[in-house]
Amino acid sequence: MPAAGRCQALRRRLAPLECQWYEKCRSHVKREGVRVADPGTMKALVVEDHPIVRRGLRRVIELEWDDAEVREADSLADALRQFSQAPPDFVVMDLALRDAPGTEGLTRLRRISGDVPILILSLHKEASHAQRLLQMGAAGYVSKERTGEELIPAITGVMTQGRYVPPEMANRLLTVQSDGLKATLPHDLLTPQEYRVMQLIAAGHRLTQIAEMMRLSVKTVGNYRMRILGKTGWHDNAELKKYCAQQGLVNPG
Repeated sequence: MPAAGRCQALRRRLAPLECQWYEKCRSHVKREGVRVADPGTMKALVVEDHPIVRRGLRRVIELEWDDAEVREADSLADALRQFSQAPPDFVVMDLALRDAPGTEGLTRLRRISGDVPILILSLHKEASHAQRLLQMGAAGYVSKERTGEELIPAITGVMTQGRYVPPEMANRLLTVQSDGLKATLPHDLLTPQEYRVMQLIAAGHRLTQIAEMMRLSVKTVGNYRMRILGKTGWHDNAELKKYCAQQGLVNPG
């Protein structure tokens, strides 16, 4: 079958899945009647590397705010380019982007985002993970499993109050905050920068690559690595990678 024919066949197979995802979100919006006062023309940037999910997010936003201008970015590089050209009012971003392992997408977008709120979508459910993202500058956090129910309330929250935390996670997050990120697992011992280095090592990046991404010297990154191993008791990168895979700390490809 020619390439064009294969693409058309694939689109036909994926269309029902996209419709199911969209209808779930739309039915929740209609059922709950979630609305926010019309703030005028809203400009949104949706950053997601899976086309079906990206289109679904865009449709849900446009269904809630008829005059919203929603742009799409399929990578961090594309998001940075579009943001620089015309900053949006808010960003909805998947934490797991192919060109931004770990928390790199949030970290790098925050360098230029200023006061523009960034709402993170993630597969992680742990309150400690959400706490780290909020500390790193995210305005809100939504588990991907509950995107259909929480996307609109989350956008409303970050736009009107500057912050959104899922209701079911609020109490756990307060506990984490009162305990000061009490270490119950090895990675809880790490500072934000050490955590970032850990995720980049787990994603397979060399120290020279990490140094370039973080705008640090190779020596500084090496020192972070030694601190990580010292705090956690891991002996080498292999143990670090195994642990991160077991704990779900590496973004799925």
